[in-house]
Amino acid sequence: MNLRIRTILRLLGSSVLVAVLGFWGTALAQIRPETVSSGLENPWGVAFLPSGRFLVTERPGRLRLIGADGKIGAPITGLPAIAAGGQGGLLDVLVDSGFEKNRTLYFCFSEPAANGSTNSTALARAQLSEDGAKLENLKIVFSQQPKVASRHHFGCRIIEARDGTLFLTLGDRFSRKEDAQKLDNHLGKIVRIAKDGTAPKDNPFVDKAGALPEIWSYGHRNGQGAALAPDGRLWMTEHGPQGGDEINVPQASRNYGWPVITYGENYGGGKIGDGVTAKDGMEQPLHHWVPSIAPSGMAFLTSDRYGAGWKGNLFVGSLKFGYLDRIELKDGKVVAEHKLMADGRARIRDVKQGPDGWLYVLTDESDGKLLRLRLN
Repeated sequence: MNLRIRTILRLLGSSVLVAVLGFWGTALAQIRPETVSSGLENPWGVAFLPSGRFLVTERPGRLRLIGADGKIGAPITGLPAIAAGGQGGLLDVLVDSGFEKNRTLYFCFSEPAANGSTNSTALARAQLSEDGAKLENLKIVFSQQPKVASRHHFGCRIIEARDGTLFLTLGDRFSRKEDAQKLDNHLGKIVRIAKDGTAPKDNPFVDKAGALPEIWSYGHRNGQGAALAPDGRLWMTEHGPQGGDEINVPQASRNYGWPVITYGENYGGGKIGDGVTAKDGMEQPLHHWVPSIAPSGMAFLTSDRYGAGWKGNLFVGSLKFGYLDRIELKDGKVVAEHKLMADGRARIRDVKQGPDGWLYVLTDESDGKLLRLRLN
């Protein structure tokens, strides 16, 4: 913007100048991925620690502390047994809102049964030692039931709500999709639990006979992204089959339809069930993609780092096409989508806004990276 235009805007008033500069800056913004760390093996989840440090999970079963300088530490010891393989392993990680006082973190993973032939998603709580080298006071606070012989559809995103409860997305395990419609199991559900693993008394199915009290919503397929919106509501992304990936805003007791309704079809073609996309008593997705993009981590941008036009946007990673989807919202609806990092060179597994206001992305590769998204 040249000096003459700036002078005119100053004469018009500072508020006009700020508005136009915000628009101008957003319009010209070009994302520049900056590598914080590389050499990670299939990283899955990232969380932020004080002093600019990071916790990153690697799906084969390692938890890493990464310094503000990008240096990757040795694997943190003290993890439980993990059924790593297929889509399973060490998955999401969450730092407790009171971490600076209690050093508590949570992580979810594929938990093997004692017989070694079945597994399920589990959530653990632990304290990170002062030197960051090991986990202490480890406790498994939730285990998905039943355990299934499967290497697929673990779900496993963790969100701390404003009231301090935890949401955990749980997949249908692929071979048990019909159980997503039943309330006597945790397959294809979102659960809401207290930090000690108990079911809050105001959960929707606490007093319902034959229903598990941890269940918040059901009829989900495989939720691999979750975030709190600026208004405190939970949003999620979930994988459809062949087509029909979804964004949902899960509400207590609601049925999100899988596998009775879907905008996708069987792999290789052919309808699922009756091939319908709507049915009474089942919620429609806020948004869906056909063809599938394989949506992963998601984050709302609340900072001013990228200009006024991006503030409040939703960002969703695509595993299939390797881009970051910037989603514009209006009145809670999707009005536009923009593909960032669209060269498709790497599967995007997680996206989070850091304490510094920048967006951070994990790429799910054998040489995975933690990226900070700067502006040119």
